[in-house]
Amino acid sequence: MQFGKTLLGLSLFAFLSFAVQQSSSSGTVAPAPPATAKDTKADQGPIKINVNEVVVPVTVTDEKGRFVNDLDEKDFHIFEDNKPQAIRFFTRERSQPVVVGFILDLSTSSRIHWKNFQDASEELVQNLLTGDPKYSGYLIDYAQDAEIAVNTTTDPEPIVEKIRKLKPGGGSALYDAIWLACTSRKLVQGEPIEPRRVIVIIGDGHDNASKHSLQQVIELAQRNLVTIYCISTAAFGFANESDDILNQLAIETGGRVVYPLGDVYKDTDGYLSHPSDDGNYALTVGTGAYRSAVDGRMYHAVADIAGEITTQYIIRYVSDNPSEKSYRNLKVVVDLGNVHVRARKGYYASGVPGASAP
Repeated sequence: MQFGKTLLGLSLFAFLSFAVQQSSSSGTVAPAPPATAKDTKADQGPIKINVNEVVVPVTVTDEKGRFVNDLDEKDFHIFEDNKPQAIRFFTRERSQPVVVGFILDLSTSSRIHWKNFQDASEELVQNLLTGDPKYSGYLIDYAQDAEIAVNTTTDPEPIVEKIRKLKPGGGSALYDAIWLACTSRKLVQGEPIEPRRVIVIIGDGHDNASKHSLQQVIELAQRNLVTIYCISTAAFGFANESDDILNQLAIETGGRVVYPLGDVYKDTDGYLSHPSDDGNYALTVGTGAYRSAVDGRMYHAVADIAGEITTQYIIRYVSDNPSEKSYRNLKVVVDLGNVHVRARKGYYASGVPGASAP
């Protein structure tokens, strides 16, 4: 069922949500019932949203990067094009419903650490898809082309089994993989309000094969209220232009990038520019200690991403902005010193032009 045909239903949902909020003594709207497996429906066109109600997931961390999870609605202020907006719904509940797209890099560049990426991908799927019907996910892999390897499901096993059978090799069509996630997968009833939409990319950010551009997929993700997280598979711990790509995808959509392999190499004995010195406690490539360090950082990255996805603050508001601009800038401010606030930078107040079919 094309998601665009449900715009009227979502508009009604937004109106009812607002009405319930007005009559609720707690000042918040009761969440919609979680999606179930039978609610999953096929979509033949781009994912569209009800733009009357804007959904803004927010992460707050302290100066050491630790989550700040005890804030209340009164601590938050949200601005659209610098104009304050009235918060209609707020929650800090844990284990919030999400639909997660797992996007896995199968390009040739991933071969050197493929087993690590494969294990980390399986761990991430099992952490986020627990069999509870409020959590759904799908798998897209990409090399020279991107494909939906497993469509939307609440069952982690088909995704895990598919990951175990994958082998890397070929080019890198990252942008096409993101486009596919936003246009051609099965949808879960209630998106993007409940469940929220998240993509986790496990890759190095390199693209040499896509038909779409970086700016096109950033805009598409913003239009569809998709938050993008990235686990970088950059193998050498050195800065490169692909890091900027991952950061753009994450920053513009309210997510973030983690670099699990960066810290490993700087202390690796005899590796590239790091000289071998038997007295410096460096980890030697190929030893059990080195493998353990890599594994530890990969699983720490998985835990960080999984934890953030399921514990964000969720703010919803109905825009009173009279502007005719398509793109609206967003800013979330927290009344607390020494914290870092992470949220999407903006949203589009209209559908994707000329994109009524994939």
